[in-house]
Amino acid sequence: MFKFLKGVVGGSGTGLKDLPYNIGEPYSTAWGSWVHYRGTSKDDGAPVSIFALTGSNVNDGHLAAGRNGVKRLRTVRHPNILSFLYSTEAETFDGSTTKVTIYIVTEPVMPLSEKLKELGLKGNQRDEYYAWGLHRIAKAVSFLNNDCKLVHGNVCLASVVVTQTLDWKLHAFDVLSEFHGNNESSVGPMRQYDWLIGAQYKPMELLKSEWAAIIKSPAWAIDSWGLGCLIYELFSCTKLSKTEELCNTASIPKSLLPDYQRLLSSTPARRLNSSKLLENGEYFQNKLLETIQFMEILNLKDSVEKDTFFRKLPNLAEQLPREIVLKKLLPLLASALEFGSAAAPALTALLKMGSWLSSEEFSVKVLPTIVKLFASNDRAIRVSLLQHIDQYGESLSSQIVDEQVYTHVATGFSDTSAFLRELTLKSMLVLAPKLSHRTISGSLLKYLSKLQVDEEPAIRTNTTILLGNIASYLNEATRKRVLINAFTVRALRDTFSPARGAGVMALTATSSYYDMTEIATKILPNIVVLTIDPDCDVRQKAFQAVDQFLQIVKQHHDKTSTGDTSTTSMGTSSIPGNAGLLGWAMSSLTLKGGKTSEHNPNAPAISSVPLASAVSDASSNHIVADSASIKPVHVSSGADVADHPIPVSPASSDGWGELESGIHEGHDSDKDGWDDINPQEEPKPSPSLANIQAAQRRPVSQPKPQGTGLRGKTTPKMSKDNDEDLWGSVAVPAPRATSQPLNSKANKTVDDDDPWAAIAAPAPLSKPLNVKRSGALDDNDPWAAIAAPVPTSSARPSIGRGRGTKPAAPKLGAQRVNRTSSGM
Repeated sequence: MFKFLKGVVGGSGTGLKDLPYNIGEPYSTAWGSWVHYRGTSKDDGAPVSIFALTGSNVNDGHLAAGRNGVKRLRTVRHPNILSFLYSTEAETFDGSTTKVTIYIVTEPVMPLSEKLKELGLKGNQRDEYYAWGLHRIAKAVSFLNNDCKLVHGNVCLASVVVTQTLDWKLHAFDVLSEFHGNNESSVGPMRQYDWLIGAQYKPMELLKSEWAAIIKSPAWAIDSWGLGCLIYELFSCTKLSKTEELCNTASIPKSLLPDYQRLLSSTPARRLNSSKLLENGEYFQNKLLETIQFMEILNLKDSVEKDTFFRKLPNLAEQLPREIVLKKLLPLLASALEFGSAAAPALTALLKMGSWLSSEEFSVKVLPTIVKLFASNDRAIRVSLLQHIDQYGESLSSQIVDEQVYTHVATGFSDTSAFLRELTLKSMLVLAPKLSHRTISGSLLKYLSKLQVDEEPAIRTNTTILLGNIASYLNEATRKRVLINAFTVRALRDTFSPARGAGVMALTATSSYYDMTEIATKILPNIVVLTIDPDCDVRQKAFQAVDQFLQIVKQHHDKTSTGDTSTTSMGTSSIPGNAGLLGWAMSSLTLKGGKTSEHNPNAPAISSVPLASAVSDASSNHIVADSASIKPVHVSSGADVADHPIPVSPASSDGWGELESGIHEGHDSDKDGWDDINPQEEPKPSPSLANIQAAQRRPVSQPKPQGTGLRGKTTPKMSKDNDEDLWGSVAVPAPRATSQPLNSKANKTVDDDDPWAAIAAPAPLSKPLNVKRSGALDDNDPWAAIAAPVPTSSARPSIGRGRGTKPAAPKLGAQRVNRTSSGM
C-alpha cells in the first residue's frame, strides 16, 4: 500500500512488476509518441486505460515532456478533462541499453477517431453528437485558458478521448504551460517541447517561433486555433495534413461556419475565445444537448419542470442516437432515481431504455436501481414500480425477491389506498413464483386471507384469481388447508357475481389438487347451487365446472370398477377443453385502463370496477360485517359497478377461520389465514341453497283435499342436528332471483298453482356422516329414511334450530301445501 501511495503522490513507482493493473491490447492510435493500452485493475477487475511512453535514456526529451504531462494531468481536475488514477516509471534493460517507460493509468477511455468509426452515426444524429462533444471540449479549453491561465498547445482530434458514457475528454498535456501576459518566462514548457506539436496544427506565430507575439497575444489564441483544427477534422472525417486544408469549409455546418472562421483568424488577438464559442445558441441548441444538460443539473429544477421533462423523455429517447441514450442518458437517469432527484414518471423512461439492453446488461445497469427503489416511501414511485413489474419481474432473482423486494412490496397489502392494494395483489402473480415456501405460507397467505374479505369487490375477486394461479407453488399440506376453504367458503358465497365466477373457475383450474372425497362432498355440492345463480355468467361457469368434476368422478369410478387402484390425480390436463383455464386469470390480472381482456370472453370484468383512491385503515384492514346486514348486490359481468353500492364483506376479517357467519356466536378467532378452518367440516351452503334447505326442513301443514284422486304423501323426518340434507332441495321450486343473506329467514311458500309440489317424491336420501337418526327409525335399515310413516302416528317436529310447529296429520287425496314461516 505504501508503494502504491508513493506512486500516486510522487509520480513514480518501483517498476512494472509493482503496477497494480494488468496491461491489455493497445489501440491503433494515440497522441504523439504515447501508446494507449486497454487495462484492468488487479484488485477488482475494473477497466482502465494505460498510456505508456518509452525513451532511450533518462534524459530523452520525450520523457521530459511526458513527466510534465503526468504532473499536469494529476493536478488539473475538470469534468471534461481525463481523470488521472496512477502513474509510475519502469526501467528495462536491452543488452547494454537501458530504456525507461512512463505509465499513466486513467479512467477507461477510447480514442475519439476509433469511437466515431464504431458508432457510425449519420445525418442529424451525427451532427447532434458532434455538437455535444464540441461543447464539452470547448468548456475544457475555456477552463484551462480563462480560469487556470494555462495553454494546452495541441488541441486536435488525437488529443480527445471518449469515456464509456460517450463523454469527450481532453488529455495530452505534455506541452501544457502557464501563461502570464507580457512575462518572459511565460509558456516555458511550450518553448522546450513545441517540436512535439505537428506543423499542420501550429498557428503562424507558433510555426515561426514568434514568442514575443505569442506572449502579447490572449491566453486563448493558440488553443482557439486548435479548436478550429479539431472542427475541421471532425466534419471532414480526415486527419489534417497541412494548414492550407483548413480553408476547405464545404463540410463545416453553416451555423458553425462564422465561428469556425473566427477561430482560425490570422490575427491572434481577433481569434474567438472558446467561452464565446459556447454562446453559439444556433449550433449548440439541439435535443440531445438540451436533454443531457437538463439531466446534469436536475437538482436545480423544480417539480413541475421535472414532471414535464420525464413525461416527454420516453418519446424523446426514440429520436436520439440509441448508443448515446443507453450509455449516457440511462446511467444519468438511474442515478437520479436512486438518489431521489427524479420524479416517478422517470421510471417509465428508465424501463423503456432498459428494454433496449440485453438481459445481462439490464441486470447490471437497471436492476440494482429498481431494487433500491422498492424501499422508497414515495407512493408514486411504488405505484409506478408495481404497474411496470411485468417488464422487469422476470429478471429479478429468487433470492433478491425473497430477501429484499417482498418485504417492501408487502406493505402495500394493508395500504389505505385501494388502488395500491390491488396493484400489490396483482404483482404477486410475478413475484410469488420466486418466493420461498416459508414466505408464502408464513406471510403471503395471511395477507391474501384478509384481502378476500376486502371492502372492494374487485380486490376480493382478484385475490381468488391469484390463489388459483399460485396454487402450483404451494406445498401439498398448504393446498389442502387453503384452496377449498378459500374458493368455496369465501369466493362462491361472495355477493359480487364476478367473485363467485372467479371461485368456480379457480376450482376447475386447480382440480388436479383435490381427491375424490373432497370433490364429491365439498366441491360439487357448492358448485351445483350456483347453477341457479341470478347471474347468467356464473351459471354458465357452474355448469361447465359440474360437467368437469363429474367427469373426473366418473373416470375414478371406471378405474375402480376395473380394479385399477392407482391414485393418480385427475388433473385439468386430462379433461378436454380445459387448456385455457389459467389464461382467464392471468389476462384478468393484467387488465389496464379499465378495459376487459380480449384473450378470453369469459374473463370477469373486474378491472372495470373503479377503485377509490384512498380508504380508511379500519375499513381496509378490519372489516367485520354482521351477517344480518349483508345486502345482495347484483352486477353483471360486463357492467360498471360504479352505480351500485359497495357490498359489505361477506365474512369477518379474522381470516378464513369461521365457516358460517352467525353460527358460532360469541367466538372470536385470534388466528389469521386458513388455519381456523377444519377441512373436514361441512361447508355452509350459498344463500340460494340455504333458502331451499330451509324450505325443505319446514313441516308441511295438510289442507283439505281438493277433490282429486291423488293420494297425499308425507315427507321424511328431518335430522336433529344442523347437518344439511342435500337431497331435500329437489322437492321445492327454484328460489327468487335475488340472493339472500346467509342467515336470513326464509319465508317463501309453495306456489298455490302447483298441486303436485306436496306429493312430489323426494330423491333417495343418502345417509350423512354425522346425522343422528330419529329414535323411531332403525339405524340398520338404510331405507328407513324414505319409508312412509305409519298412518296413525303423528309427525314429530324437527329439533333443528328455529324449527317449531307440528305438521297436520296426513290425509288421503290431493293436498294443497302451505308452508309456514319459521326461523332457521
